[in-house]
Amino acid sequence: MSYPLSPEERLADAKKLLSLPRIVVICGSTRFMTEMNEADLRETAAGKIVVKPGCDMKSPHGLWSDPVQAEALKVRLDDLHRAKIRLADEVLVVGDYIGDSTRAEIAYARSLGKPVRFAHPEVDPDA
Repeated sequence: MSYPLSPEERLADAKKLLSLPRIVVICGSTRFMTEMNEADLRETAAGKIVVKPGCDMKSPHGLWSDPVQAEALKVRLDDLHRAKIRLADEVLVVGDYIGDSTRAEIAYARSLGKPVRFAHPEVDPDA
């Protein structure tokens, strides 16, 4: 008897059919954007597709200068980052500090069975 595939299984099958390289999502506080960019470079050079936060809301920008709009944008960006985690084959956490948002991303990734690596293993909340 054949069972219907879960969305996760269908995504994995589609990645295989498309011969996609592994996809890594970079997580961490945006205060570590320089480290994220370096990790992006290294992971890309290793042949992986890299996704990471695209906005650093700690730096001034017109898109989040209004506090009400900034809060709504943060919610949308958090949802988008969870989608990146679902898409990815693995998670790379950068930075030597883990805040509440990153801790929640790690827990989410692990709840999905995604392997999680740390640039600084000593900050792994489950170590």
